[in-house]
Amino acid sequence: MDLRNKRITVGELLDNPRSKAVFQRRFGRFMNHPMVSAARTLSLDQLEEMASVYLPKKTIQETLKELEQL
Repeated sequence: MDLRNKRITVGELLDNPRSKAVFQRRFGRFMNHPMVSAARTLSLDQLEEMASVYLPKKTIQETLKELEQL
């Protein structure tokens, strides 16, 4: 999947069934959190920066790699 240098929005990723499935599988327990819908306008780069406070860098990198391989 073309992540457009991490400028693709979270909303675009969540609207795509394949990339949404990646998020659901990796972060299922967080997918119903109100911040998910609030984050739809964020770029993937912005999301990565925010997530780095809560998630290990390895988890983020593995997720990005999986999205790129779609």
